[in-house]
Amino acid sequence: MSSDQNTYVFNADSPTELTRLINLDQVTTQAMGGPLVGIDANHIPQIKNILDTGCGPGGWVLNVAFGLPDAEVTGVDTSRSMIDYANGRARTRQLSNASFGVMDIRRPLDFADGAFDLVNARYLTGVLKREDWVGFLQECLRLLRPGGLVRLTETDGVLVTTSPALSQLNLWLMQAMHRMGYGHSPDGFTLGVSSVLPSLLRKIGIKQPETFACEFDGSHYSQHHITFLRLCEIVYFQAQSIITKTEVAGAEEIKKLYQQMLIEIQRDDFCCIFNMRCIVGEKST
Repeated sequence: MSSDQNTYVFNADSPTELTRLINLDQVTTQAMGGPLVGIDANHIPQIKNILDTGCGPGGWVLNVAFGLPDAEVTGVDTSRSMIDYANGRARTRQLSNASFGVMDIRRPLDFADGAFDLVNARYLTGVLKREDWVGFLQECLRLLRPGGLVRLTETDGVLVTTSPALSQLNLWLMQAMHRMGYGHSPDGFTLGVSSVLPSLLRKIGIKQPETFACEFDGSHYSQHHITFLRLCEIVYFQAQSIITKTEVAGAEEIKKLYQQMLIEIQRDDFCCIFNMRCIVGEKST
């Protein structure tokens, strides 16, 4: 895909971004208590064909394929390097029921109508611009069989933290992404996605979507602290060029704040909560 077509907020083919997504996948699944949280346990045995859109390095697909050996689990992503990595992991773990392919989730996907019992997506806020969401959700609806489920895990980008530098950098990133066309916030102080998605799902024919609040604790005392530190190192290093390009803040100011953030996160009194929301809805029969 050429750069003018790619709407991913970071460089999806960068080894640095690959590392970030691996860490983010692991900590999200752990914090949520598993890859299928939000789906009724009685419904899970009926799920045989599963699609993960924007799968990245494939962690969610591999976890589900391992847990549901009788299901076929497919992941798609625009990044060839991500897909190659995911296929390599599937071979290493000998998961023959996991497969991956290169596809652009902003366009019709190469699957038949009603091909899936479950369509999953996590953290597409940095992939889909605000005008892309309705088309994407309509494609999810097309791919679902009657009674099939769509499961979305998203964040509004909100961090509750004791670090002034992290708080400011995160605000700048939200404002930069808002100027670039991401999220549904009217002012760029958050991504503003979680409140909008249930309404969009209802409008396209998903009945009674349910929302579950989740969070992971990146505080100094938390088991996730080192992973959170690494995520912040990568996210806000990559974000510097975006914040500068959108003229939210200057390069020197950003660099100074970035170094201060790394110091503050490693203090023994550092606290931070990262919020997520999981939305699950069923296609009308």
